[in-house]
Amino acid sequence: MDVVVLIGRVLFSLLFLGSAFGHFAQTDAMAEFAQSRGIPMAKIAVLASGVLFGLGGLSVLLGVWADLGSLLLAVLLLPTAFLMHGFWKETDAQTKQVEMVSFNKDVALAGAALTLFAFFAHVDDLGLTITGPLFDL
Repeated sequence: MDVVVLIGRVLFSLLFLGSAFGHFAQTDAMAEFAQSRGIPMAKIAVLASGVLFGLGGLSVLLGVWADLGSLLLAVLLLPTAFLMHGFWKETDAQTKQVEMVSFNKDVALAGAALTLFAFFAHVDDLGLTITGPLFDL
């Protein structure tokens, strides 16, 4: 079962590591989008969220305080869903659909990250991890 959990962590983390890379490789374009959504200091916000996605993704992937990394991802994803993907504000049907999908993806990933947080903070034998949990539930 340890290998199954590891494969799940790898698959889950890849999304965030790829996203972190995108925040750095496409900072200006992402900052322009964030600014269009009313995010103050958009470039700094893009870079900071890239760092946090990278740290959370690496934490879960490597199993270094994976509970903290999972919690970090959940805390980052929920405001991102509401601030960046407000589909209810869109008037164009296609844009509304794209933003709804992105909103739902972020909310679902936040739920998965919270589930991982509970798993890592509650289960005694985490299997293939570098450290144990930071939290003890």
